[in-house]
Amino acid sequence: MPSHPSHLTLHPSRLMKLGILGGTFNPIHLAHLRIAEEVREACALDQVLFIPAAVPPHKTVAEDIPFAHRLAMVEAAIAGNSSFAVSDIENRRAGKSFSVHTLEALHRERPADEFYFIIGMDSFRDLHSWKDYRRLFELCNIVVAARPGVVVNDPKDLLPIAIMKEFCYNCASKTLRHQSGTAVFFVEETFLDISSTRIRQLVVKGRSPRYLVPSAVCNYIERHGLYRNKERV
Repeated sequence: MPSHPSHLTLHPSRLMKLGILGGTFNPIHLAHLRIAEEVREACALDQVLFIPAAVPPHKTVAEDIPFAHRLAMVEAAIAGNSSFAVSDIENRRAGKSFSVHTLEALHRERPADEFYFIIGMDSFRDLHSWKDYRRLFELCNIVVAARPGVVVNDPKDLLPIAIMKEFCYNCASKTLRHQSGTAVFFVEETFLDISSTRIRQLVVKGRSPRYLVPSAVCNYIERHGLYRNKERV
């Protein structure tokens, strides 16, 4: 298994608008990369930071793929793209990888930077189940990736009832503004019907995941025998 630096520094000499995209990335695929690119453009971000989850709070890591492999696949996927970076921040602390703790840690490391936390519409609707979810709106802007054709008449209806009064809707910019000064943005994504689950199923059956994942990730999966019923190297 390859070794990796304990921390990847992102241009510490200047302030940044930084996108945050978390997930198990088991494996990372083209839909992950595409939504990162679309949000980067839509929100004029300096960079998107991919953060693999070390211990996901809401699910287990399928096939028990070690963090080091999932980190390495992200590194392979984004190699050569200066607009993308990866961090092992969730592997540098004990316990479950709660997003609120990750964002607090990022604020300590980069106190003047502006964060844009990228999540899907389904996750946004389920935000009330996240740990300290109200704190998230104080720590970052939230960018909700919505599938094409999804119409939301009043975005405030998507919020947990307990916090609706903390927001106002800006019709001109189509954003929800939080009383702390952050915002919730809605970006229509190019929907690519690709899932990590489906990719793993293909590999188990001996089929190729090529063109669903970057070539470097496909090669990494093959080289290390991931998602197959044999000893991994």
